[in-house]
Amino acid sequence: MATPPPTPLDFRWTDYAGVLFDLDGVITPTAKIHEHAWGELFSAYDYTEADYLAYIDGKPRYDGVRSFLESRGVTLPEGDPGDAPGDDTVCALGNRKNALFNEILDRDGIAPYPGSQSTLDLLADAGVPSAIVSSSKNAKPVLTAAGLDGRFDVVIDGIVAADLALNGKPAPDSYLLGAERLGIDPHRTVVVEDAVSGVAAGANGSFAVTIGVDRGAGHDTLREHGATFVVDDLEELLPSGRIA
Repeated sequence: MATPPPTPLDFRWTDYAGVLFDLDGVITPTAKIHEHAWGELFSAYDYTEADYLAYIDGKPRYDGVRSFLESRGVTLPEGDPGDAPGDDTVCALGNRKNALFNEILDRDGIAPYPGSQSTLDLLADAGVPSAIVSSSKNAKPVLTAAGLDGRFDVVIDGIVAADLALNGKPAPDSYLLGAERLGIDPHRTVVVEDAVSGVAAGANGSFAVTIGVDRGAGHDTLREHGATFVVDDLEELLPSGRIA
């Protein structure tokens, strides 16, 4: 008889070989910075937060540009990743968004969610390895700004994914690479995601557990796309008294 999937009430981090975390919206509230940058980028298209969740969240930057433009019936040349920030190609728009993001990050800074910080402390104390698996090419600057530089055994970001030509989420490629580089079996590994494309990636990779963190996508939507269960914050999965 198959073992039933865990619930938030019986889930224990130490039952697993390792944990793969998305960054934006899971460890740090950088989704707000991304939303601000995307909103400024697409201000001429009546952009809303719902557009971010529907077309952009969790995807590699150029895929997000392409997906949003398709929602508005707009087609642009692909261009080249070396394009200067601008408006005339998909890559130019993506590069302009990246410049906007970094301006906001440098100006305002970032801090981890308290529940996520306490979860990382728990894993470190227990010797459970962890990795960041993010579609963003800004993952390392964000980790540095949040004081988390060096806290993860492995970082798979948008730069690594591009260099290796990995398929973006919802394909499981980047998560499978994270497990491989940690030296752990995906079937004994936890994925933690806030994006629809991310929980789908966890489900597509047949990981042991895919935890959805609801930062706006909705519990039902995250479950429908592959989350084993959904919480509002990782604080809910901490032992009593563990939250900083």
